[in-house]
Formats: sequence, structure tokens, C-alpha cells
Amino acid sequence: MTQGAQYSTLSPALAVGDDEPDRNLALELVRVTEAAAIAGGHWVGFGDKNAADGAAVDAMRSLLSTVHFNGVVVIGEGEKDEAPMLYNGEKVGDGSGPEVDVAVDPIDGTRLTALGYDNALAVLAVAERGSMFDPSAVFYMEKLVTGPEAADMVDLRLPVKQNLHLIAKAKGKKINQLSVAVLDRDRHKPLIQEIRDAGARTRMIMDGDVAGAIAAAREGTGVDALMGVGGTPEGIVTACAIKATGGVIQGRLWPTSDEEKQKAIDAGHDLDRVLSTDDLVTSDNCYFAATGITNGDLLRGVRYQGQKVLTQSIVMRSKSGTIRVVSGEHQSHKWESYARLK
Repeated sequence: MTQGAQYSTLSPALAVGDDEPDRNLALELVRVTEAAAIAGGHWVGFGDKNAADGAAVDAMRSLLSTVHFNGVVVIGEGEKDEAPMLYNGEKVGDGSGPEVDVAVDPIDGTRLTALGYDNALAVLAVAERGSMFDPSAVFYMEKLVTGPEAADMVDLRLPVKQNLHLIAKAKGKKINQLSVAVLDRDRHKPLIQEIRDAGARTRMIMDGDVAGAIAAAREGTGVDALMGVGGTPEGIVTACAIKATGGVIQGRLWPTSDEEKQKAIDAGHDLDRVLSTDDLVTSDNCYFAATGITNGDLLRGVRYQGQKVLTQSIVMRSKSGTIRVVSGEHQSHKWESYARLK
């Protein structure tokens, strides 16, 4: 389905012993995120986030059924009674091959897509079965993400100013050259003030912090760190990518109510514990794939050139530390059925 892609031959993900995912799986996953991005991309700027999300879900689920693994969605569109497709617990893949956990986000940033704002992505992460942290008890977590230079230096328990000075020192920058991605939420007003008082810059994110988090762990994006409270599922997806970059994500569960707090305690969670990258994803063999829907710090969005649709994706494998940026050219008429066009 990928016409003229940078990597045009996608061989089946035959695994050693057929019990763990192998390197070929990474490129199969790109086909899935490309499909979701192209389908959702038709709805960029039309103001209908539900139509965009529905189209992306359809496309992602269809392509997932062809992937050589026995997958279970552990982070999806919701429970079965809430979402008809890609719900938590749904089996995906062709049923053969390795058993894996699957985290899907057909559009990370549905509102960004609807309004035509930057940093919307189609996202997919895969890890060995049972290795992804169970986010069901608490839906939000406090996060700190940065690249490999400062990975062993930062600590979520330290004051914001101290972490920023450590990042600046590790990167050989002045603190006023640092840019910190933060979700634009009222709850972050004190954090934003702390960052600015420390002398660093803020880069505000409207929605979807996966792109911002990964950009913080990649060179050349203009983002040096991500801080603040965001979705726990997004944190787990990010951890799959961070394992390949050599950066770090630290998280601390952030209940939004007494009921959620008690639910977390009953589930055995220590709410004071700082979760590391390895706590969020225990496997050393995990995969992350994303395709840009709109332009952003991490990837270019879906573009149209005559009868072609152009995409840019990133795919990572933690076991080898391999990161590939994949450019694709696709024949637009072959994708219209996924886009739910008017």
C-alpha cells in the first residue's frame, strides 16, 4: 500500500522461535500509522474531530489485522461498551506470531487535527505481552521527559529550577536557551511561572503530549524537556519511544479525585513513587511508530501533491536502539475508502 516509500519492502515479522517480536515488525507498524494518518489527514481543518478520529480508527484497525502478531489492546479507545473498535482488551493482528501488548492512539490530538494546529500524530506502540504498565487506576500522571544527555541527572522529586539547571549543564546550554514543552492547562500556571522564573522558555502544547515528549528526547527539535501533568496512557506510549532514544521519562500518578485516589491505593499503587521508563514498559524489546497528521516539532504532516499523498513517519525499536524516519508516497485514490469522505 505504500507507493514509493523510503522502505518499500515490508517482510513479515517472523520472530526467532515465533515467541517474541523481531526487527521486521517495526516497518509493518509504519504501514498502520501511515493508514491512520492519511485517513485522519483528510479531515484536517474541517472542525469535526469525531469524523477525523473515526476515519483514523477504521484505517488503523483494518491494517492492524494484517500484522503478524497475536496482540491485545491494553491502551486503546476505551472499554468495549464505550468504543466499538480498538477497545481495551480487543485482540488485534493476524493471530499468529509473538504475543504482544498493543497501545494505540489513531489520532493523538483530535482537536489539533480538527482545527489544523500543529503536532497531531497517528501513534502505535507494541511490547512483549504483560510488559506495559496498567494505567486503569489513574488517568493522569505528572511527567518529566528529557534526552539522553541529562537522563541520569534529572529527578522528578527535585525543584523545577534545579532540574532545568541540570539539563542546561548536561546539554552545554545557558538556561535561557532551554525550551520546555508544557500542556496549556490552568493546572500548569504555577509550573509555567516556575519555568520562566528559572530563566527558561516555555513551548505551550494545546493537546496531545506524545509529540512534545518525544521531541524533548530528540536532537534538533528545539524542545529540551517536557514537564507537567498529562495522560498516563500517553506516558506509557512515550516510554516505548524513549527506550529507543536513550532519554528518560519519569512519572508520578496524579489522581483527580478522592475516589480515583482510593482506586489507585486499592490497586496497590504507591502515589508517591516516581515511575521510571522501565517501570512504564518493562520489556527491552518494544516498538514505537508514529506518522505526522499535521506539521510539528517531530514530523511533517500529511501533504497532497497532485494524485499523491505524502507522509513522514518515525519508527523505533528499543532492542537495537534503531530510529528510522520514513518518507512515503501514496496514491490518493487507493485510500479514499478509509477517509470517510463527504
